[in-house]
Amino acid sequence: MSMFTKATKKKAKLRAALFGPSGSGKTYSALRMATGIGGKIAVIDTEHGSASKYSDRFTFDVCDLKDDQSVHAYVATMAEAGKAGYDVLVIDSLTHGWQELLSEVEQIAKAKYKGNTWSAWSEGNPVQKALIKAILSYPGHVIATMRSKTEWNSTTDERGKVRPIRIGLAPEQGKSIEFEFDLLLEFNTEHMATVIKDRTGKFQDKIIEKPGEDFGKALADWLNEGELPPPPPTAMKSRPEQKKIFLSIIQSKQSDKSVARKIAGLIVKDTLDKEKFDTQEEMDKVTSAMKNFDLNTGLKYPEQQEIL
Repeated sequence: MSMFTKATKKKAKLRAALFGPSGSGKTYSALRMATGIGGKIAVIDTEHGSASKYSDRFTFDVCDLKDDQSVHAYVATMAEAGKAGYDVLVIDSLTHGWQELLSEVEQIAKAKYKGNTWSAWSEGNPVQKALIKAILSYPGHVIATMRSKTEWNSTTDERGKVRPIRIGLAPEQGKSIEFEFDLLLEFNTEHMATVIKDRTGKFQDKIIEKPGEDFGKALADWLNEGELPPPPPTAMKSRPEQKKIFLSIIQSKQSDKSVARKIAGLIVKDTLDKEKFDTQEEMDKVTSAMKNFDLNTGLKYPEQQEIL
């Protein structure tokens, strides 16, 4: 049997990044695009409440990460948003997480590698990869903003006068972060967005003035074309393997019931983190069994007998 199958377009979720200098309209455009896509919108705000200033124009929920802007906080908040069922997640912005990671790597370098930041990145790179994985695996659409480094240049206007202009350069995020997104928009201070990457094939190299709801809807229409993607793999642990887990606890020499429950919980949690049960009911049976587990009497509860 061939390893290859006919390629078909499947429905997908948006991964878009908007970057530009301060004041270029990234947050406002992200909210407009999210509104055009439709559904419940959540915003992860690291910009000190800038998104909430538009709450009179858009409907969304917000989580302010002003106290903890580490990558770990980003990843945990994205996971919460996914569990809550938000259709569109706006991350405003990814730059603060990068800045925090740079600071962490500097501290690691001083503490463990005699100031060698190259070696310290052996610990920083997995953290950055965790952030990218969280973005790519989010169950809904993701629109992320990023600040860009700014330079000042000069230009001559139609009257022959020289005036300064602010130019946005590369986004302030990890190297090659742009490869992770389907759509990449570069904003200038006149709120014009240049589409520098577009996997839809419809907007490549176009210049869009103040991307808004119509643009978001057009993206949603394209994303909804095609076949439904295959459901994520789910697998129930085999009953013999479950039995082995429980028996290993029963045979333990621990006499403290609370310790036994803790051991049992850790073992089963580790198992369930890798492969989920097919239904919540099956998961509840395991949870109930672990809460009622008694080391001295063994499997005395009906729920445990059913599992085995």
